[in-house]
Amino acid sequence: MSTSLRALEKDVGPAGNVILKMDKTGHWVFGADQTEVEAESLWAINPFSFIHGFIAWGDGEVLGEKMVGVAEPLPELEAAHKDAKRGWETQIGMSLKCTTGEDKDMEARFTTTSVGGKKAVQALGVAIATQVDKDQAKPVAIVKLKKDHYQHKSYGKIYTPVFEIVEWVGLDGAPVEEVEPEAPASAGRRRRSV
Repeated sequence: MSTSLRALEKDVGPAGNVILKMDKTGHWVFGADQTEVEAESLWAINPFSFIHGFIAWGDGEVLGEKMVGVAEPLPELEAAHKDAKRGWETQIGMSLKCTTGEDKDMEARFTTTSVGGKKAVQALGVAIATQVDKDQAKPVAIVKLKKDHYQHKSYGKIYTPVFEIVEWVGLDGAPVEEVEPEAPASAGRRRRSV
């Protein structure tokens, strides 16, 4: 089993290759050019990649980040950088890999400090733990990246991430069937760069 786990680490690595996030308009995007994720694409969640810790943001840049695996205690903190807007903020995340479509085999890292984002990652972690208790042979969740929203008094519609589990597979990455993407809502809307 340890050989499989080490192979998974090489395949999906803790940092991933691109940063995946949900933008303020509720679209899943990745990379520096903010490319929109392909509709209905499937993503494998690395069950050993869940992390927690702290991040300090300046004016659009990370001034400090201390992250460890969820099995470890939260890291010790020194005073936040003097230019940090909100000091140290708690952050959680994980690594995932696209298994279908245009972005197949792309590795990504998703981390979040938002309440809705943390709830989504925590719910996914609990679902994986429950699955492992039922069937250790299939600990990898295959998910669709979805969204939800709520109305905030001051900020209006706030989008939150949803990881919709569609299948469980083994660490060997048992083949996943290609899913026919739904037609985009409007022409040119499926993929965009901002």
